Amino acid sequence: MGKFDIILWDVDQTLLDFKKSESYAIRFCFRKFGKEASDETVSAYSSINENFWKQIEKGQINKKEALVERFRTLFRQIGEEDIEAEAFQKEYADALGSVYYFQDDSYNLLNQLKGKYRQYLVTNGVTYTQMKKLRLSGLDKLVDGIFVSEQLGVPKPHKEFFEQCFCAIPGFQREKALIVGDSLSSDMQGGNNAQISTCWYNPAGLENPFNIRIDYQIKDLNEIWNVLEDMTD
Repeated sequence: MGKFDIILWDVDQTLLDFKKSESYAIRFCFRKFGKEASDETVSAYSSINENFWKQIEKGQINKKEALVERFRTLFRQIGEEDIEAEAFQKEYADALGSVYYFQDDSYNLLNQLKGKYRQYLVTNGVTYTQMKKLRLSGLDKLVDGIFVSEQLGVPKPHKEFFEQCFCAIPGFQREKALIVGDSLSSDMQGGNNAQISTCWYNPAGLENPFNIRIDYQIKDLNEIWNVLEDMTD
């Protein structure tokens, strides 16, 4: 056993391919409203959505408002303002939770880690959507707990989010915990704020342009074994 015994996993774009699910959900919902979503529309939405989530992370916008406003922004941008944003958001949340695509065979990885390490999911996603896809994917059965920012009242990367998680984990020791995620601003900064070790899941080999401490970096989730077996202090 290495230096860690608790793994905090991010969900979207770490364990699950969020971009693929996002593309499916957008196209599905546009068809449901009698429209067709082009590749350009999907790309535009993805960019708009990322921007709104960054604002949510920074506390610059109310999450409930942002979830609807992102679609108003999209519809204005593509000239489809006859679509009702609130109704679209409701359909989208359901569609997004209905599909899942594992990254790097993540289901089998977590299953192999089960019993050897305590595993928790930490996510900023919408509670209904996240819990639905975690149940359908079976990931909820492989972990020791699930922490959703919507339920805790504060998102990653805020220290308060993590402190609530830590209080709910029996016998939690900060030096024994590792957060694994794809987002620098949410997961890695969150780990910094919470003073726990960080592992950046970076399959594209992106640069870290910010002054964010990264203790480990992996391109494939299965490389986590090398991190977990690290005996150094």
